[in-house]
Amino acid sequence: MSSKVLLLSPPFLDRFSKSSRSPAVTKSATVYYPLWLSYAAGVLDKRGYELKIVDAPAKRYKKQQTLDMIKEYNPGLIVIDSATGSIENDLDFAKHIKKALPNAKTCFVGTHVSATVSEILPRDAAFVDFIARHEYDYTLPELVDAIDGKMSISDVLGISYCINGQLKENPDRPYIENLDDIPFVSSVYKKYLNYKDYFYAHVSYPTVSIFSSRGCPSRCIYCMYSQVMFGKAYRKRSAQNMFDEIVYITKEFPDVKEILIDDDNFSVDQKNVQEFCKLMIENKVKLKWVCECRVNLKYETMVLMRKAGCRLIVTGYESGSQLILDNMHKGITLEQSRKFNAAAKKARMRVHGCFMVGNPGETKETMMETLSFAKSLTMDTVQFFPLMVYPGTEAYDWAKENGYIRAKSYRDWLQKGGEHNCVLETPELSAQEMVDFCNYARKQFYLRPKYVFMKAGQCLTNKDDLFRTAKAFGKFWKYLLAPTKNPAKS
Repeated sequence: MSSKVLLLSPPFLDRFSKSSRSPAVTKSATVYYPLWLSYAAGVLDKRGYELKIVDAPAKRYKKQQTLDMIKEYNPGLIVIDSATGSIENDLDFAKHIKKALPNAKTCFVGTHVSATVSEILPRDAAFVDFIARHEYDYTLPELVDAIDGKMSISDVLGISYCINGQLKENPDRPYIENLDDIPFVSSVYKKYLNYKDYFYAHVSYPTVSIFSSRGCPSRCIYCMYSQVMFGKAYRKRSAQNMFDEIVYITKEFPDVKEILIDDDNFSVDQKNVQEFCKLMIENKVKLKWVCECRVNLKYETMVLMRKAGCRLIVTGYESGSQLILDNMHKGITLEQSRKFNAAAKKARMRVHGCFMVGNPGETKETMMETLSFAKSLTMDTVQFFPLMVYPGTEAYDWAKENGYIRAKSYRDWLQKGGEHNCVLETPELSAQEMVDFCNYARKQFYLRPKYVFMKAGQCLTNKDDLFRTAKAFGKFWKYLLAPTKNPAKS
């Protein structure tokens, strides 16, 4: 009998989302599924291991309540998800776990620990037994077997641990080639989670979030997914496999109103996307969906996506300055972005646009170029964020080497309430100036009469729009209506 496995997102802040690209408590009330714990749980479940998932922030569990649950379950292995802003809390909670269950083994996973192994081990080896680096779906079953004495710890690829106070790092595990072999994450949600605990402000509720690919061929300096977690080699699920999961969701989650395909690279292989859309159209599957893509998405593909049920596409425009786009190695042009936006409008596709400030070369002038560019585009919703620099990324190395990080500890990556905190200060811009710009830009974009009338019309004619907007605005209004100042005049 194999050891029981607990996959844990430790209690931290209510609705803190570790699976976000920038983990935090969001301003829009969004609560992410514990995506990577869930995908790994699917592999364990398929192979017959006994397991449980506890997402304490989503359930709003407190520390003692969570500890009591862990003691009652009495697992042999506890897999602890972590993030930069929560890492000190997560490590502290691991100490409490070890006191409560001294014989249980703990294994930390996630982007932060993958990039900071030598900071954690051997320093914290008393309560961190293992770190499973990068993709860990196939690492965990082998780790359970090693704990149970069925194989040697030294043969488990992709883990770090200590022996007699000395750090040991087994070779990296090769990235998963055939993503179709991984069980549907929606089947894990069905068995181990409550899908109604999760909400995305831009997606109709209730929703199910899935991924269609891993790895990214782009070179953006800030992305921890490609640089720390999944690598640069692009791997995709087949159109048939994606379609089969959509059908599964329609049967097992009959009240789900929309699916979120949450990976940035859904549209990298547009032929595969078109095949998926044709399967949806030919089989008359009516479930709506939202996806993320780059601005090289073609109009012809958009038209098929729209016919297949896609309502909204999320894309990273990032900046209104070509210089800044080039400096961040985004690999796109402003002209591409304009053409993409025009094509989306023509295809009757809504767009959520993402923008960031603080990349190399950013100034007050280039920030205002970004705001002007954003206002020139047709977008349903938008977000503006300061650059978040995470360990393991080129952006972090650039900031650290130049002395631009103003933080005493990793806790400083978050504000007291869990929202993002800017720790970056450059000779051209202070952290406060970047935050002020994002608040100002958000207000300038959303409070335009043109936008207000457009959104009011959507809410009056579509109850899903009304519910989603009302729920997001319930938390968002205090940020949107707070006094702001034009950073260009400061």
